[in-house]
Order: sequence, then structure tokens, then C-alpha cells
Amino acid sequence: MRVLVAWCPDWSVTAGLFELAETDGGDGAARAASDQPAAVLSGNMVEVCNAAARAEGVRRGQRRRDAQSKCPDLVLLGANPERDARYFEPVLATVEELRPGVAPIRPGLLAVPAPGRYFGGESHAAALLAQHLVEAGIWDCRFGVADDLFTAEQAARQAPVQDCVVVDPGTSAGFVQRLPVTVLADITDGGAEGRELADLLRRLGLTTLGDFARLSAGEVSNRFGSFGLSVWQRAHGAAPTRLGSRTPPPELACEIGFEPPLESAEAVCFSVRTTTERFVRGLAERQLVAVAVRIEAEADGVVTSARTWLHPRCFTSRDLVDRVHWQLQAGLPNSGLRSRQDAGAVRAPIERVRFLPETVEPAADHADGLWGGGADEQVTRGVARIQAMIGFDAVRAPVLQGGRSVADRQATVPWGERPVGLRPLDRPWPGRIPGPAPARVFPSPLPADVVDEGGRTVAVTERGAVTGEPWRYRIESAWTPVASWAGPWPVDDAWWLHTDPGEGRGRSARFQVVGVDGRAWLLVWHRDGWEVEAGYD
Repeated sequence: MRVLVAWCPDWSVTAGLFELAETDGGDGAARAASDQPAAVLSGNMVEVCNAAARAEGVRRGQRRRDAQSKCPDLVLLGANPERDARYFEPVLATVEELRPGVAPIRPGLLAVPAPGRYFGGESHAAALLAQHLVEAGIWDCRFGVADDLFTAEQAARQAPVQDCVVVDPGTSAGFVQRLPVTVLADITDGGAEGRELADLLRRLGLTTLGDFARLSAGEVSNRFGSFGLSVWQRAHGAAPTRLGSRTPPPELACEIGFEPPLESAEAVCFSVRTTTERFVRGLAERQLVAVAVRIEAEADGVVTSARTWLHPRCFTSRDLVDRVHWQLQAGLPNSGLRSRQDAGAVRAPIERVRFLPETVEPAADHADGLWGGGADEQVTRGVARIQAMIGFDAVRAPVLQGGRSVADRQATVPWGERPVGLRPLDRPWPGRIPGPAPARVFPSPLPADVVDEGGRTVAVTERGAVTGEPWRYRIESAWTPVASWAGPWPVDDAWWLHTDPGEGRGRSARFQVVGVDGRAWLLVWHRDGWEVEAGYD
């Protein structure tokens, strides 16, 4: 079997420029094809850079500072493997339209069984693929055809832009053995092993793969291990080729158009009911359910509202209609809510609504139990009904996040949404009190007083020392003797908000105090006095 490899160099940079152009509202294809130098950074080091950046002296492995000194106009992009795979999906779909059996190797590299006489030869097939990829906005694409995957990949790396290098049948070994050993640093399944082997062979004086191929198989296996032996087989053109061809995903998206366009959110919701039923039924026919759905609304041929919705269980047709209503009600002319600002709001009549499943799961994982649903399922359905009546943002669920105070550790998200933008829990958070966590946190701290045995107010110095042992405290009106206490846990935060460095208003300290009545409190001291943050039950 002959193999055709399509290679899109510096794909991480291309995908990053596509995303950046979409964020700025520009043409992603034009920006990715421009001569703008750009690089993807990982760990403050250059991971990938495009040809324009290399022309300015930027190289892979450079520090960020060094790269910017070589090219002050360098566009810096963050590493994001999910983004690279997402933007490579249209490339796979484009190739699949012409040749089924596409095997994605990694974002930016794919292989297919080489088309033969159907397209008039291998070179003509590569030219046709290049034409379709350019029409899809992928300008830098290169192709290689050979008897095995490794040789085809190396041939693609030597091809000019939008061109193809064809290695004749039976000549793979001769083609590969002329290559320098440095190509091992970029092979698909090599990674660190490929770079280490290339460096070792170069230090041993073996500068080409032909020099390496002249060693015996036993010597290679004993000295370089299984990976070295696989490279030796590739250098002889004897490596087996196994393409993990993917099955094209079924078309699960559904859409509906309106002629004339609809200006009322209620009219849109009424009109999409049959489409939502068809969407859910199409998933059910494949034993699937959707737990994340992207809803897009078009006006004047442009997607003016798009949002991904999550569900704590799985979407029904009624749930999808509710999401359409919540997404559109803020912006349509007759919604009565034009004053509300919403990221998903639209300001023009809707002419098309599209439903795209982003996350699907087996329906068996969400099936009812043999004896019906349990209490958790009833709660989920009840909350969903309440949410449909009073609004999406009106029903919220508490989640835990990082923070120093107990109030900072609380956050709420709309029911069914994935928490995003939360402070991480695994940070040290100096000044955070140890467990157990208090059972009740007051929305607004209550005023309190804490005095020592002599009746003087207890305070905390700049060095974190207590001026006196807490003897009594008062939260409401009556004084309560202290049975035990722990602390302080000092914190000096938000100091940059105060003009006077000696003001000390950012300093605070927390105490755990237990009264003789058995009630426990979390008290906080600051310059203005004492407050009660939370209570223990």
C-alpha cells in the first residue's frame, strides 16, 4: 500500500493565528497566511515558530526574552493542544471529502492510502488536495508519497509549499538513507527519544541514516534499544505501515431556517420545537445523549449569538427550547429586555438557529434504574423545572474555590454550568485557617468585641503577636467567657489599595474561639475592630 502524507508546517502557530483572528473579528485564513512573525510559548520557551519568525532569528527552544529581542514584533501565542486539534478538524473533513480513510497522526499531519489512477496519478491527487485545502484557508500544505509512512512523512517535509514529492516504489530505502540523522528529532513517535538518538548518533560520527543503516541489527538492538531498532528498520524501508483510519463522525447537528426572519424570542422558541425533537431523536437512534450543546443563531447570514450550554444530566427537547429562550430573550426587538446586557444577545431578527452537540455520552449511562429514578434524579428534574420558570441565572449552585477567608472560598454558578474562572484549591493560600470548615458563613460580618482579663481590647501587632490573651467576647449584647481559642492566622492583603504604607488597614488576623456555652466562632481582627465571619455548629 502506498501512503500519502499531508503536512501543514508550524500548525500550532497557524491554529493560534486562526483563533486570534476570530477573537479580533478578522479573517483567520488571511492572518495565518500573512508574513506576520508568531511563536507558540510553553513554559516561557518557544515551542513552535513560523517561517517569518525564523527569518528574524527566532528558534525553537529560545527563551521568551531572547525571542523578543530578535523580533520585537513577534506575536506570542499560548500552547493549547485542544485548540490545535479543533482547528485541524476542518482539514481532516476536507481531505475526507476526496479520499475516505484519513488517519490523523497529530494536529498538522495526516496520512491516507495514496489515491492512484482514480485521480490521474499520485501527483495529480496531491495537487487536487492542495487546491481544496487552499480554498479552505490552509495555504502552507505539503505532500509526500512513498511505500511507507516514515518515508512519506520525510518526503512531505522536503516538498515546496502546495507541492508534492513522490518517492518511486521500491526506492524508499535509498531516499531515507540520504537524510541526516537530525530528522529523527522531528519524527512523529520519537519525541525526546528521537532527539536523544539524533544527538548520540551525531556524536558517534554517524551523520546520515545511511551510516546508521550499515550497522547490524544485533548491534543496533544491543546499543540503542527497541526505538533505535525501529529507526534502523525505517532506514532500510522495512518498517510496517499501519494507518489508524478514523471513521467520519455522523452528522448530528440540526438547524432550522425562518423565512421571513423572526423578531420575537417566543416565536423562535415555538418554531424550533420540532427541530429540537429531531435533534434528540437523532442522538437516541445512535444510543447517545447530549450533555453539552452549542446553540447558534444567525441574523443577516452572520452568527450573532453562540453559546455552549451544559446540563447536569442530559438534554431533552424541552431543555433545548428553554436554552434558546434564555439565549435570545435579551436582544430581540420584541423581547422587552433590550436594556439587559448579555454576551449571547442578538439585536436583529433571527433567520436560522443551529444545534451542535459538543459532548455526547452513551444513553445507557443516563438510563433510569430498574425501579425508577432516585432522589438525586428527582431533585435534578425539579430544579430544571424551577430554572425554566424563573430564569437560567436565577438558580445557582455553590462551588468551592481557593482563598484565604471562608467568604473568599465560596462561589456560585448557574445550575448545570461548568465552573470556570475559579481560584485553584491546590495553592498554599497563606493565612487560610485549618479545618474543619465552618458550617455557617455570614453574608456580612457581624460586629464583635474581644477583651483580655484586664478589659483591654485584644489586638495583633505587625509581627503577628497577640497583645493579650482573649478572655471574653461579645457578639450581640451579652459577654461570654472564652473557654478556648486558637490563632492568630495573620494576613496582610490589599495593601496596594492604601496610600499610606504605615496605615496597616490591609492587616488582619483570624481566631477560632469557643465560648463556655459551647458555641464556636471564627473571629477576624483588623485595624477597625473585631468581626464575626462564620460560626461552627
